[in-house]
Amino acid sequence: MIKLLIAGIWVCVVTLGAVYFSVDMATAPEKPADDANRPALELVRGETLTIPVFSSDGVKGYFLGRISFQMDKAKMAGQDLPMKELMTDELFTLLVGNKMVDLSNTSAFDLQGFRDHLKTDLNARLGQPLIQEVLVEQLDYLSKEDIAANSEAGQERKPPLKIAEGVTIDGAQSSGH
Repeated sequence: MIKLLIAGIWVCVVTLGAVYFSVDMATAPEKPADDANRPALELVRGETLTIPVFSSDGVKGYFLGRISFQMDKAKMAGQDLPMKELMTDELFTLLVGNKMVDLSNTSAFDLQGFRDHLKTDLNARLGQPLIQEVLVEQLDYLSKEDIAANSEAGQERKPPLKIAEGVTIDGAQSSGH
């Protein structure tokens, strides 16, 4: 009789231990403290932009770019921002006005500096730090001569000069910004 009672108590202890550990393992781990302080971000996809590069002779070539942003979702609530226009103006200023890209030496292009400069300037124009991260999907240069050569029938198409290797962003376009 004692053996039966000890066996029953043993089965209860093992069952309770198994249930406790399975529930403990099934619960989600706590988020690290630094993730709790990070704002919720929303992807604002940029449109493909073609920015002309001028010289004294006229149009010299074109920058082809697509840049998207990770923006603070809470701060964006209720704001209708003209992101396309702001981004186009800022890119025109950086690429053509400031000449951040030296076309004779594209390997010296500082992609992180370009992202930081774009983020800082756009946040200053918006009046608050809405943009958390700048994602460069494409940044290429196509000269006027390359465009003419590509438009001729029977010619082998020349690819644009890749200035920065971009990130690939999958998924649908984000809501209306």
